[in-house]
Amino acid sequence: MKITGKARVLRIYIGESDKWHGQPLYMAILLKAREMGLAGGTVIRGIAGYGANSRIHTANILRLSEDLPIVIEIVDSQEKIEHFLSVVDEMVQEGLVVWWDAEVVKYAANTSPSA
Repeated sequence: MKITGKARVLRIYIGESDKWHGQPLYMAILLKAREMGLAGGTVIRGIAGYGANSRIHTANILRLSEDLPIVIEIVDSQEKIEHFLSVVDEMVQEGLVVWWDAEVVKYAANTSPSA
């Protein structure tokens, strides 16, 4: 798969403890994006954050949290992201979903054989 030029970035903010059919929600979203052929996705685990309920979630050793913030970022064409949004809307019950337009400068896979 190759994307160049105009693209759309989809960013999803959820909690680490969020689930989808017993599976971590972040993995379910990432796997669904891959299944639907989206160009790429990344899951980032935050060290601190808060959302709509204003409760701070932190990785501070003195305040162990089991619900750290998770950010899922997916990049592809506008059309594919808009199509995927209906899936995200069904899966994400609590959180924040944003998108913006971007310009892809380089998108390349490692084609050399593994050592």
